[in-house]
Amino acid sequence: MKSNASHEDTKEIQNRLRDLADRSYNQNVFTFSPFLSLSEADAYYSLEKELHYASPSVFGGYENAERCMIRFGDPGSLGYDQSFPIVCIHITPLMEKFADKLSHRDFLGAIMNLGIERDVLGDIKAGEKEAYLFCLDSIAEFICDNLSRVKHTSVKCDIITEAKEFPEDEPEETAIQVSSARVDGIISKVCKLSRGDSLDLFREGKVFVNGRLCENNSKNVSKGDVVNARGYGKFKIIAEPSLTKKGKLSITVAVYK
Repeated sequence: MKSNASHEDTKEIQNRLRDLADRSYNQNVFTFSPFLSLSEADAYYSLEKELHYASPSVFGGYENAERCMIRFGDPGSLGYDQSFPIVCIHITPLMEKFADKLSHRDFLGAIMNLGIERDVLGDIKAGEKEAYLFCLDSIAEFICDNLSRVKHTSVKCDIITEAKEFPEDEPEETAIQVSSARVDGIISKVCKLSRGDSLDLFREGKVFVNGRLCENNSKNVSKGDVVNARGYGKFKIIAEPSLTKKGKLSITVAVYK
């Protein structure tokens, strides 16, 4: 169950989103939320119908981004368009030969040590020695000017100007066999967890389906659904389940690294 603190946080986020929607609608301008975590985005999705009048849209800099912003405003009604204020920074070692192996936590820690708030930062797509950081355009120059080291590795930062410069994830496709299309069973198979460990993820509020918190472990998923089990991975159902000769369901999933 959600704590009182998280309930209050949710109410605060929802009130901020209502204010942004009202300002966009009443002043005929585009407004943008900060980057939202999965749990914060779930607070938005619970209001999605209520805020429909302000034409909200969701984007995090690339398809299937985890941390996303909400834009309020309809280009057709406003008579102009305004892109999401998101840029991508490529962080690379100055001397790759001597670079440490770096994790997502290493990159995030180095960036946060600059005194930056988390809500101006989107996803960090980290490799062993490089990373792609999505952030607000207003903070990008500051990061590029001040981020010079990650752990013991000296780095440089370059703002990507063309989408083709950012390598999209290439998920690994795999077929699993389950007794039903229940999301808990599929998570168990894909993430190699016991059924008990899978159920713990639901109790702890760590399972999201299509960006929405999923508290119903018996929920059936279908083609196109994206499942995120925080701490264990993300995958997408890419084909409708088919029945095997032994009466099992065969489901093809794309697992993101």
